[in-house]
Amino acid sequence: MQVFNKLFFFLQPSPYLPEITDTEKVQSEYRYWRIRTFYSIYLGYALFYFTRKSFTFAMPAMITELGMSKADLGFLGTILYISYGLSKFGSGILSDKANPRYVMGIGLILTGLCNLFFGMSSSLLFFSIFWGLNGVFQGWGWPSCTKLLMHWYSRSERGRWWSLHSTSHNLGGALIPLIAAFAATHWGWRAALWVPAIICMVAGLWLIRQLRDVPQTMGLPCVEKFRGEPITEASIAEAGAPELSVRQILFTHILNNPYVWVLSLSYFFVYIVRTAVNDWGVLYLVQAKGYSNIAAAGAVSWFEVGGFLGTLSIGWASDAIFRGHRVPAMLACAAGLLVICGVYWQYPGQALWIDSLWMATVGFLIFGPQLLVGIAAAEYVDKKASCTANGFAGCFAYIGAASTGYPLGKIIDVWGWEGFFLTLMICTAAVFVVLLPLARSHRPKATLHEVSADAA
Repeated sequence: MQVFNKLFFFLQPSPYLPEITDTEKVQSEYRYWRIRTFYSIYLGYALFYFTRKSFTFAMPAMITELGMSKADLGFLGTILYISYGLSKFGSGILSDKANPRYVMGIGLILTGLCNLFFGMSSSLLFFSIFWGLNGVFQGWGWPSCTKLLMHWYSRSERGRWWSLHSTSHNLGGALIPLIAAFAATHWGWRAALWVPAIICMVAGLWLIRQLRDVPQTMGLPCVEKFRGEPITEASIAEAGAPELSVRQILFTHILNNPYVWVLSLSYFFVYIVRTAVNDWGVLYLVQAKGYSNIAAAGAVSWFEVGGFLGTLSIGWASDAIFRGHRVPAMLACAAGLLVICGVYWQYPGQALWIDSLWMATVGFLIFGPQLLVGIAAAEYVDKKASCTANGFAGCFAYIGAASTGYPLGKIIDVWGWEGFFLTLMICTAAVFVVLLPLARSHRPKATLHEVSADAA
């Protein structure tokens, strides 16, 4: 721990201050900082997509100007998936022990630097180094958002706020093609990396200015007390507990927590379905349905539209209908997705509106579990381990995403698109089966007792 403190002294969390007793001031401060925190992390995380997706718009020119093969470019994509997935776990531990204000801001600055150096390179070796490092620092974004969402918003409202925040990647994903394509057209492919990099480096400094740590570091009570909600055993323990050690976070709250393992395993299958449809959808519609590339791309774009609506709707439903219980909402999505995939699989016709509707429906139903698994993983542990839990689950998710590359491609080569749909249905059924044991569980009492024991 002393080594951590020396190496990362600039990331140290702020100390808790004596609680403010003036009720009106507490109300005013909470209202102001909840709004400021939310729009800051929303814009900040959207900008992480600028430096994650910039490479996509440089690919055609890299092939023609540098003679790179599709295999070379695919290798760089694989490096990003792996480094980002592993970083989500490691940076989750870091975020639980650090000030999210600096982790997120510095992470955005460093991803900008990686893009800057990537754009200055011309060999596969240096491309690999800087894109791998980019994946590492990309992982500094979401865990910081997790910590702030967990501490500034209570369980009864968190689904709505979390789902709204999750649409930030849609904003980033919509803006980066315009910016990167404009830069590449006017100043060359390297500018497609440099322009987003400069924007993100400036924005990283802005984030450091905008954000603060958890409410108690500002003399505010925990969010449950502010909202007038029941103070759980976990919140009582949190108020009087010392900081958890890395060992306690890993072994007491993560690796020995069966609930986190179950949710992480379900995330693996969720991401196979999401990434498979997103990455292979255009090719399926071109080869199996006979559409042009433009028509197929138009149909697949509805996947993101459905995902946007599903993220907002299902996050809201987990609060309003299921009262903060995330698993039943995920089970409903998985059951619906299984039916939709089965029916569409047997549909032999060619109607673009039906294919587009299917894409939108799949997006709606798969983005719901994608959102809720992350929330649930954070809620099944003490708040001081929430970033690590979310990052641990995220690591499984990106292993699933990586599985949709060569392994799924091989399945399609051998068994055709029948194998593709069979894989989707098996993975969707696996999500349902894996989560079913948690259908009645809000949060394990054993974990609460362990937290109380830690506090003592």
